[in-house]
Amino acid sequence: MATRVLVVDDEALARQRLRDLLLEWQPNAEVAEAEDARTALARLRSEPWDVALLDVQMPGLDGLALAALLRGQPKAPALVFVTAHAEHALRAFELDAVDYLTKPVRRERLHQALDKALRWHASGAAAATEPAPARPAATTEALIIHERGRTERVPLDDVIYLKAELKYLTVRTAQRSYIYDGALHDFERSQPERWLRIHRNALVARQRVRSLQRVHERSAGPQGEAFDGWVVVLDGVPERLQVSRRQLPSVREALRAEATVLASGA
Repeated sequence: MATRVLVVDDEALARQRLRDLLLEWQPNAEVAEAEDARTALARLRSEPWDVALLDVQMPGLDGLALAALLRGQPKAPALVFVTAHAEHALRAFELDAVDYLTKPVRRERLHQALDKALRWHASGAAAATEPAPARPAATTEALIIHERGRTERVPLDDVIYLKAELKYLTVRTAQRSYIYDGALHDFERSQPERWLRIHRNALVARQRVRSLQRVHERSAGPQGEAFDGWVVVLDGVPERLQVSRRQLPSVREALRAEATVLASGA
């Protein structure tokens, strides 16, 4: 069956641009348009749709309010926000958006988001026909990262370490690294139970620390510098991070505390 997509935007040119890109993605897709959120809401409640592409700022009811009205409704479409305003990404993901694209929309990013939306839709349909498995409690905390014209939600549980690099932070997960505009002390102050400082420029996720090792080695090349110090080995990444002398006692204490907890639970 053809994919049914509703494009919701108060600008006619923006709707036409998305329509053209949609038909490049799937030539037989059924694409309809709505110029305001209330018109869209009526259509979304009365007809079955696979995907809704929503602008944020529209006259009257905005895209975020529309998404909130749709949240939790049976057979709701996958929601993809397409907007010039990246600052609304966190709220969009809180409303279960599948993706969040910033204008001008690149063809590849839109097609990627649409593929993700169809996978979301298919998994939701499958879940409706099967008993829901028991799920452990999970945190919904995440970083909203804007990078190279895209916005991505990165759960904090996936972050292995944070490292200060010039004016930005490197956010490292097992899959890749991101650039994030933030400060280490904000993370350390707000969630000391999650983060362990190992150096003035690095925090690691406490649960990801595998071991503390003494290292004496010389870097490659004829002028290679010698390093004699301590590093932490982390689950999920090959790199080892240096531990400063100042932070070494607290890292040792954290490892001892973790070992005690594991032993008491055994």
